[in-house]
Amino acid sequence: MKRIFTMKLLSLLAFLLTLNASAWAGPKKPKKPKHVIFLIGDGMGLAQISGAMSTYKGQNAFERFKVIGFSKTSSADNYVTDSGAGATVFSIGKKAKNGAIGVDSAEKSKDGLFELLKIKGWGTGVVATSSITHATPAAFYAHVISRKSQDEISEFLVRKTCDIAIGGGNQFFLKRKDNRNLYNELTEFGYLTLHDTSWVEPLANKLIYTLAEDGMPKMSEGRGDFLLKATKLASRNLQHHYGNYFLMVEGSQIDWGGHDNDYEYMAAELYDFNEVINAVLDAAIKDGNTLVVVTADHETGGLSLLENKEDKSTFKPNYASKGHSGIMVPVFAFGPGAEEFAGIYENTAIHYKFLKLLGLNGK
Repeated sequence: MKRIFTMKLLSLLAFLLTLNASAWAGPKKPKKPKHVIFLIGDGMGLAQISGAMSTYKGQNAFERFKVIGFSKTSSADNYVTDSGAGATVFSIGKKAKNGAIGVDSAEKSKDGLFELLKIKGWGTGVVATSSITHATPAAFYAHVISRKSQDEISEFLVRKTCDIAIGGGNQFFLKRKDNRNLYNELTEFGYLTLHDTSWVEPLANKLIYTLAEDGMPKMSEGRGDFLLKATKLASRNLQHHYGNYFLMVEGSQIDWGGHDNDYEYMAAELYDFNEVINAVLDAAIKDGNTLVVVTADHETGGLSLLENKEDKSTFKPNYASKGHSGIMVPVFAFGPGAEEFAGIYENTAIHYKFLKLLGLNGK
């Protein structure tokens, strides 16, 4: 009887070990995503998210993420980064001097994510509420010493490392110092170019779509759901023509509200960004192959939320400056490989996490 009991116990243990083999083998390697949507809230720190979302009546997109990390934002020559250096690290994985775009601290051009992805046949794109030649979007396809060289930045689009770009910036294609019509040149290189037109949704594998002379209008000026529509248009075209794609979406004017110390301006822009994140998450959940990463290049304004003694259920927004600050910014991730973005790390690490997950480091 004792022997029978022992045999049954051993059989049960063997069954349990088989059932939990994956646990003994350690964590599974994350599945590589087929799509990446990288959303950058320019100037968006914890105070901006905490304040704006505490009074938002809709769904708080940030609360939907289970994986959260923090990024250290310093540049190569300044503890407080600017947007050029702040976005360059995401693209090339190297610290840059403030004001630089797509070059390292020695001002040498380095291949960025878009160049590496095009070798693999991926689609690439940028969407922004600034001009498409502004610091953050430019860092993903251009390589210049100064972010102020927007005429020169726009010329990098001819190199075809960025398939789709939607935002403002007409003047850097038509009203240039060299009098070139860059739209015509881009057309010759296979791009569909659209400007000075009402909103349309073309199907094109190469698209440069600018809807303002420089930056897009503020939300308070009637911009509406441009950022949401542009994100959907870009992702739909990239999916249709390339299958695998990397899309960077910037809520550019969250930063501009901070520079103006205009809390309401900032909050309206962050609400708009929040709705884009919600839509992207909804699509990613259905798709199952999309990695969604949300972060900021830096915080703007040194915003704090102080006690409102007149109404203790609310707060008083307080700005310390009209510039950037050097505090860490949050990183939110969802989808295949999201767990890679947990923890505290240098902003350069985000680039290498993308390399690992997208198989761009030889693995």
